[in-house]
Amino acid sequence: MRFASLGSGSEGNALLVEVAETRLLMDCGFGLNDSIARLARLGISPDQLDGILVTHEHGDHSGGVARLARKFGLPVWLTHGTLRSLSDKLSGVAAQIREIDPHQPFSIGDIEITPYPVPHDAAEPVQFLFGDGARRLGVLTDAGCSTPHIEAVLGGCDALVLECNHDSDMLMNGDYPRSLKQRVGGRFGHLNNRDAAAILSRLDRSKLQHLVAAHLSRSNNTAALAVEALSGVMGCETGWITVATQQEGFGWREVR
Repeated sequence: MRFASLGSGSEGNALLVEVAETRLLMDCGFGLNDSIARLARLGISPDQLDGILVTHEHGDHSGGVARLARKFGLPVWLTHGTLRSLSDKLSGVAAQIREIDPHQPFSIGDIEITPYPVPHDAAEPVQFLFGDGARRLGVLTDAGCSTPHIEAVLGGCDALVLECNHDSDMLMNGDYPRSLKQRVGGRFGHLNNRDAAAILSRLDRSKLQHLVAAHLSRSNNTAALAVEALSGVMGCETGWITVATQQEGFGWREVR
């Protein structure tokens, strides 16, 4: 199993997961040409993809899904609530839609997938756990807080992509209007560095080979602050932790 990011942040998100001959894109918040270019940077063409999983309807995660799916005939997996919210945008790829139960594991080719609900201000948002039968990659972004179920799903992962959206002090002392500060920092918003570290501290980390700080706010966080929070829990050198950036994402990481 290996995984890589096309980019991560409020301007667009997409994560690429590969097991054997199966390649899936989790979300696509980039324009068509940009998505193709970002895939090419990772040595992948869109016609090598087996489909797209969508976590929720917000544009930085779903904005490029319809055009990429339509252009390359890709199936799209998403919850009923997300589909309902995106029905107009996905009307041109209706035949390629696959609805998923947010509590029911399923497989696509060589990849085992466990969706799980998260608290976020969207219709029926989920995140995903990916597996190959032996190793597991957990992804948690776009969640305002944790739940016992989230931590049960993510415990014992071999790799983890974890949202570190903002530093609470930077957010509250920054230029965002009060309503946006409350939304981002609320229970249905985004994880701050401290809460992400607290979640990490409660997980079984004994198998963890890769830890990625993701979905960092350009205005309300820094890579140094996010890495400091996570490395404090891991007791590791800061260089061991990967930061997913908006422009570059991150390159392939192998899970062995």
